[in-house]
Amino acid sequence: MKLVVLGLSLSSSWGNGHATTFRALLSAFAARGHEVLFLERDVPWYAEHRDLPDPEFCELAYYDDLAGLEAFRELIAAADAVMVGSYVPEGTAVGAFVQGCSRGITCFYDIDTPVTLAALDRGACEYLSREVLGGYDIYFSFTGGETLARLERDYGARSARALYCSVDTARYRPLDVPTRWDLSYLGTYSPDRQPTLERLLIEPARRRPDLRFAVAGPQYPEDIAWPANVTRIEHLPPAEHAAFYCASRFTLNVTRADMIAAGWSPSVRLFEAGACGTPIISDRWRGLDELFAPGEAIILADGAEDVIAALDRPARAIGAAARAAVLAGHTAQQRAAQFEADLLAAIHTHQNRTPSRREMA
Repeated sequence: MKLVVLGLSLSSSWGNGHATTFRALLSAFAARGHEVLFLERDVPWYAEHRDLPDPEFCELAYYDDLAGLEAFRELIAAADAVMVGSYVPEGTAVGAFVQGCSRGITCFYDIDTPVTLAALDRGACEYLSREVLGGYDIYFSFTGGETLARLERDYGARSARALYCSVDTARYRPLDVPTRWDLSYLGTYSPDRQPTLERLLIEPARRRPDLRFAVAGPQYPEDIAWPANVTRIEHLPPAEHAAFYCASRFTLNVTRADMIAAGWSPSVRLFEAGACGTPIISDRWRGLDELFAPGEAIILADGAEDVIAALDRPARAIGAAARAAVLAGHTAQQRAAQFEADLLAAIHTHQNRTPSRREMA
C-alpha cells in the first residue's frame, strides 16, 4: 500500500522521541513491501540537528506551512492511508486538510496520548480537536489499557487501537563496550519528570560518590546542581544510543505524570534499553508488569534507597530477561505487522461501506 505520514519529525531526534519511534516502525513497514512518504514541517530547531536527512526506507519531504501542503495534495489524495502524528505544528488544521482531500483512510498516531487527552479536557490542545479526532478512521494510541475504551466512549474516536513504540533490534543490541556508568538516564528535560529524576538518580549519586552516573538529553536548566559523579551529555544521537546503554550497568526509566496516571504507556526507551540487554530501574505505573516481570526483567523503585539497593545486586540476569521480553513482543517487525493488519482492516471497511448522502451529492 501507499502510506503518507505527517509527523513531528523523522529527520531529527533532537529533543523528541518521535523520530526514533517513526524510524523503527516505518522502516519495518517499508520492508514489508509498502511505499512511505513522510512529510515534515521544516522548523529551524530540527533543521539544525538533523541526524537522518536521507532515510533509505522512505521518501522524506518538507513543507514550510499549511499552504505548503498544497504541493502534496494529490499524493495525499491518492494514498491508501494517511497518518497524522501528535504534536505536529497546527496539527488540527493539518488533520482537517488530510480528511478533506484523502480518498483512502485517515488515521492519527498519538505518541503522547495522556498528554493529548488532558489538553483536550482543558480545551487547550494545539494539534487536535474533538471534531478532527472523530473524523479519523483509526486513532492509534501509544497508550493501551482502559484509555482505548475512553477514546471511543468519551472522545468520539471511531476505532482506537494500541500501537506501542517498538525497537529496531538490528540497531539496538548488546555491544561489547567498556562499562562507564553504574546508572544512566536518557531523556529530554521535562518539568514533571524532573522530581523523579532527582529522587531516583541525583539523590543516589549524592549518597554514593563512589558510583558513576550519567544523564543524556537536551534542555536541562543551567541551575540544576549535578553531583560531581554525574556525567552530563547534552545530546546523544540515535546512532550512539546502544553504546550508551551497553556502557551502563543499569539504566533508569522515568515516566511523565500524565502517562503514570493513564498507565499502559511504555516509553520507547524501555524497549531500546531492554533490546540492548541493559537492566532497567523504573518508576511504577499500571500495565508495566504486563511488559516486563517486576523483579525479574525490571526493577521498580520508589526512592533513592530502592535504587541504591538495586545497584548493589547482580544485573546480568535482569538484563537478559528484559531483552527476551522485548524480542518476544516489541520489535519493530512485530509492530509493523500489527500496524499493517489494522490498516488493511480499515481499508476493507472503507471500500465496502455505503457512501453517505453528502458524499453522493
